[in-house]
Amino acid sequence: MVRTARRAAAALADIVYPPSCLVCQAATAEPRALCAQCWGRLRLIERPYCERLGTPFAVDAGAALLSPAAIANPPVYERARAVARYDETARLLAHRLKYGDRLDLAATIANWMARAGAELLAEADLIVPVPLHRSRIWKRRFNQAALLADGMARRSGKRFDAFALRRKRPTRPQVGLSRAERRANLTGAFEVGEEDKARVAGLRVLLVDDVLTTGSTANAAARALLRGGAAAVDVVVFATVVHDGVVHDAFATT
Repeated sequence: MVRTARRAAAALADIVYPPSCLVCQAATAEPRALCAQCWGRLRLIERPYCERLGTPFAVDAGAALLSPAAIANPPVYERARAVARYDETARLLAHRLKYGDRLDLAATIANWMARAGAELLAEADLIVPVPLHRSRIWKRRFNQAALLADGMARRSGKRFDAFALRRKRPTRPQVGLSRAERRANLTGAFEVGEEDKARVAGLRVLLVDDVLTTGSTANAAARALLRGGAAAVDVVVFATVVHDGVVHDAFATT
C-alpha cells in the first residue's frame, strides 16, 4: 500500500514537474538525471588511471599503474577515486549542491560516486565525511560531504558516521591558496576525539568529499583518522582536478 502510494505520488509529481536535466534543465526521461548532451560533457574517469591517486592516464599499458606524482609524493590515504574531472559541467553540479541549496543533487551524485568507488566501498568498514567546522555549518546549514557520504551508505548498506571525525578549528577557504598554504591552513584542523577513537579503531575508513584539488584536505583528514586508530583510509570524491600533460602522460608500473 505504501509503495503504491509513493509510486502514484511520484507519477503525479512528474506530471506537474516534468523531469529535467540537472545541468541545463532540458527534458529527461527520468528525474534527477542529465540529458545526453550534458552527460557527454561530463568527463568521466575510467581506467587506465593511477591506482593511488585515481587520476587518469592517456595511455593504457595493461597493468596496474602509479603516476610519478604518487611515487614522488605519496598521499596519506591509500587510494582515491573520483567520478569525473573537475571541469565546467562537474564544477556546475558541485557548486549547485554546495552553494545553491540543490540538496536534491546529493542522491544522484552519491550514486555516481558509489559506482566510481565500488572497489573501495566494498572493502570499507565505515564511511566518514570530511567535516565542516560548526561555525561553517551554522552559515551553510548543511555539509555537502555528509550528504554524499550518507547517500553512499544508504546505497551500499555500509555504516555511516558523521561525527567520528571533527574539524576542531575553523580554517580559511582553500580557494586561491598555494599547495603549501593549503597544507599549512589545514595542519591540526581535524581530530578524532578520545571519546570517539573506539568508533574508528581498526577499521578501514572511506573518507568522502565533493572535490579533490591538491589533496591537502584529504591528507589532513586521513592523517587524523589514522592517528585516531583507523587501520587504513581510502577517499572517494565526485570530481578531481586533473592537470593535463603533467600527471597522466607518464606512468610507472607498480
